[in-house]
Amino acid sequence: MIIGTRASDLAMTQTRMVIDAMRERHPEIDIEIKQVRTTGDIVKDRPLSALGGFGAFVRELDDRLLAGEIDVAVNSLKDMAVEPTPGTEVAAVLPRAPVEDILMSRVPLEQLPRGAVIGSSSVRRTAQLLARRPDLDVKDLRGNVPTRIRKWKQGEFDAIVLARAGLMRLGLPEEGFILDPEEFIPAAGQGAIAVVCRKGSEHAAALRGLDDPRTRSEVEAERHVVRALGGGCSIPVGVWARSSGDSMRVIGVMFSPGGAVRVDRSIPMADLEAQLNNIARILAGQEGRA
Repeated sequence: MIIGTRASDLAMTQTRMVIDAMRERHPEIDIEIKQVRTTGDIVKDRPLSALGGFGAFVRELDDRLLAGEIDVAVNSLKDMAVEPTPGTEVAAVLPRAPVEDILMSRVPLEQLPRGAVIGSSSVRRTAQLLARRPDLDVKDLRGNVPTRIRKWKQGEFDAIVLARAGLMRLGLPEEGFILDPEEFIPAAGQGAIAVVCRKGSEHAAALRGLDDPRTRSEVEAERHVVRALGGGCSIPVGVWARSSGDSMRVIGVMFSPGGAVRVDRSIPMADLEAQLNNIARILAGQEGRA
């Protein structure tokens, strides 16, 4: 089995997590890692939205899958387009890490000085930062996690915003302030690792054994809402779902020039798709329309 991944420290760490889980269940399978450079890795002088969104980190991996050069791709689920590449499938979603964003800063968000420069590559994070502190100067920040942290420590930014999951997986200290996910709502799929293969792959059955049903249910609900809104990382939207028994709590926010729309609802699992579509309509300002 050849597993394809980006070469960043975080991507390699996540790939090793998948390999460890596979070897625990299927020690008979030989596994090889193949590193793939993606558009997002190569082009670092433009915002992600200008590269076609977070798909910039996974398109080449999908191409290698479909060409048969690799058997499996490991991705951060939040980096994946909400519409899968035809011919591929998400065979497994690993148990989710914490979903929160973290503000790496020496003072809390409220105490940053006026005009402070904040680094982020996410339109969602930018919108939420400016909603709380319109006086801040949010600038594009690219590079892997250690590079971003180094830029902050060297004084290029007064603060940066990162996913807490990445810091935890890399064993890096949380030098800052965790942002409450009920207020600073994470991206759909944040904290989850996706294991992708070709449809009909000989490895699909083994990979499905890695799947965490609760995580998959929650992230699929989040991605359903984003899909219903018609986009991905180019839309300033956050969605967080948590299941409990026969219901799921979904918190969402979407920003537009007219302001922000927020939703916080507990919906029945028995009517999940219709309720998720309704949440998307509310976020889009279309509640009550056909």
